Amino acid sequence: MLKISSDTIQIIKTDPLWQESLRTHFAEAGTHVSEIANFVFDQIRDPELGIKFFEWASKQSDCSNSLDGFACSSLLKLLARCGVFVEIENLLKTMKAMDLVPTCEALSNVICMYADCGLVDRALDWYHTAVNVHNCVPDGFTCNALLNVLVKNRKVEIARKLYDEMVHRDGGTDNYTVCIMVTGLCKEGKVEEGRKLIEERWGKGCVPNIVFYNTLIDGYCKKGDIDRANVLLKELKMKGFLPTVKTYGTIINGLCKKGKFEAVDRLLLEMKERSLTVGVQIYNSIIDAQCKHGCKIEAAETLKWMIDSTCLPDMATYNTLISSSCSYGKVHEAEQLLEQAKKRGLLPNKFSYTPLIHVCCKQGEYVRASDLLIEMSERGHAPDLVTYGALVHGLVAAGEVDVALTVREKMVERGVLPDANIYNVLMSGLCKKGRLPAAKLLLAEMLDQNVAPDAFVNATLIDGFVRHGDLDEAKKLFELTIEKGIDPGIVGYNAMIKGYCKSGRMNDALLCFKRMIEEVHSPDQFTYSTIIDGYVKQNNLHGALRIFGLMVKRTCKPNVVTYTSLINGFCRSGDFNMAETTFEEMRSCGLEPNVVTYTILIGCFCKEGKLLKACSFFELMLINKCIPNDVTFNYLINGLTHNTGITTSDKIIESQQNGNSLVLEFFRMMTSDGWDQRTAAYNSILICLCQHRMVKTALQLRDKMMNKGFSPDPVSFVALVHGLCLEGRLHDWSNVMPCNLNEQELQIAVRYSEKLDQFLFQGQTSEASLFLHTLVDQFKLHIQQVDKFKVSSR
Repeated sequence: MLKISSDTIQIIKTDPLWQESLRTHFAEAGTHVSEIANFVFDQIRDPELGIKFFEWASKQSDCSNSLDGFACSSLLKLLARCGVFVEIENLLKTMKAMDLVPTCEALSNVICMYADCGLVDRALDWYHTAVNVHNCVPDGFTCNALLNVLVKNRKVEIARKLYDEMVHRDGGTDNYTVCIMVTGLCKEGKVEEGRKLIEERWGKGCVPNIVFYNTLIDGYCKKGDIDRANVLLKELKMKGFLPTVKTYGTIINGLCKKGKFEAVDRLLLEMKERSLTVGVQIYNSIIDAQCKHGCKIEAAETLKWMIDSTCLPDMATYNTLISSSCSYGKVHEAEQLLEQAKKRGLLPNKFSYTPLIHVCCKQGEYVRASDLLIEMSERGHAPDLVTYGALVHGLVAAGEVDVALTVREKMVERGVLPDANIYNVLMSGLCKKGRLPAAKLLLAEMLDQNVAPDAFVNATLIDGFVRHGDLDEAKKLFELTIEKGIDPGIVGYNAMIKGYCKSGRMNDALLCFKRMIEEVHSPDQFTYSTIIDGYVKQNNLHGALRIFGLMVKRTCKPNVVTYTSLINGFCRSGDFNMAETTFEEMRSCGLEPNVVTYTILIGCFCKEGKLLKACSFFELMLINKCIPNDVTFNYLINGLTHNTGITTSDKIIESQQNGNSLVLEFFRMMTSDGWDQRTAAYNSILICLCQHRMVKTALQLRDKMMNKGFSPDPVSFVALVHGLCLEGRLHDWSNVMPCNLNEQELQIAVRYSEKLDQFLFQGQTSEASLFLHTLVDQFKLHIQQVDKFKVSSR
């Protein structure tokens, strides 16, 4: 039989008239095709030859139905081995039409082929066909292959059903079956269920080998349960198993995600003591995690650490370090790392160039960003959506919208179509520059390109129209968005509500708010705060409080903006007690007032002539490290300047609430000494800023004073000297504020410095006062030397 089948294959391969030759061959041998067909299919390695022989054999008039299921199954195995899907499906259809049943081995081969190729659904179909239609149970190898592909495709529930079927069959399961199923369960976070399967096979409390321990540890780490992973690590050591590199790598990765770098160092030391090689992947996990947890990475030290540990960094290492350097704006360092990687023979990719391109744009180095894009392309890495997106985003962030639009044209020319995110960034940039017609054209182009605008794109345009006072256009776009079946989302509704509130159309804002709720969107803090602020600006405190009550009722936690709007409302209505009560309520909720909150309170108390209150809030603001702005300063300066009664008597202070204020103390002292009120106001604020270690802000205010024609004087000099002392920077005084004071001015400075010393602990003298006394002594000595020189020169 083998000789006849070998000759048959040779004839098909070599004889141009092989069909006639085969007839002669079988006639001379006195053999029927059906008798040797399976041998022919078993020996053939080329599926095309197998198909040719099958088709020829099927057409023979004397044996049209001579090929039985056994022979067809042999062909099916050949086709499965070669992975020719169409031919397999056609043969199975033919066999069904001929009422031929494939063998279990043939079906197993087909199932394995589909599983190995990742066609999980088709493999599963043929498995069910084998079991349910042909009453054929595929062998263990086939079931394991199917189980494995199900797990890889995250179809763990189906895999579990298959596993249970295997358990209840005569053949049962082997160790590999259990391992596959446990791996699948652990990937889904069902680690306890995985361990239960192990114990069902080997007994309670028993994990048979390091492979299963690694699988369970990996499951706990991916689940974020690093404590349970460590328990297993200790358990396997107690049982005499030695952790492998994979064991350590898995736990180190889990610890890295939690930011537990001290524990990572201990494991690295343990690996070193056991002479285990720490691979580059482990180092990469550590470096990547350090970056994500905000640790400042020194690139040179990190690379040296790896190399000293006999581990050469790969491109992934450099990419992480490049990205880290870029996030801190260290472009030069990032470029050095890129060059170093090239010199080491590593091939940079899009992950190397993209962060560099982005940061170059942010720093205004557009030419360099373009050069990097070209270099990336020349190295065979075509810029993708992410890279172009970084370039566009960086350019828009730097205000170069036109350059960004040019980049968008270039990417389209190269076949990379912008997505909704890139269009959104471009439209946002155009809107900020007030170029709304251009933004609308971009939206039209986006729709022409069949790029579906998302809620953010529409919200960006709506907000753009609102910002530039074109509420009608904003409303048209909002309604058009809904008509086209696009949900504006919370962002879109908020933008429209903001527009109505800004225009004082509170009824429309409420209708939009109601519509938002009807569309099953829960209003957020921005929604409520916007409406509350809208009511406040319409002097409708009752409406603002009603919305605030609704906000609390709907368990939406008010934020700083919400409380600030209410405080503004109470101030505008003259209810200062409620303004202060609301301020305290906000702080009791753990919310820190911002510059707007403090400025509103300072402004309203200044307008009412309640200067002690205003100054108290100003000083509280500085205590809480909230930096004032120009509006804050203007309110306070105007308040002090326009309340003239404070310049001659203590009566105003005594008539207000009990308390003291650094600002008022020095303002009263200066005006009593004959200082101009406005100068006294500026200097009092300077003193207060410096006493709260805000020298930088004080210097900025001093520069603004000088621009308005106020010259530095002894008090402003004292303020800055005390501030520098408190910041430990007195040595830097000459660079900050050169001293041009005469002896009389220096004596005034000393007097005000001694006044500031009264705010220190009892009996203390500041370094600033000692410094000023030294300046007086030096000045006197200088005068004496000058006088002696004049006498000697006569």
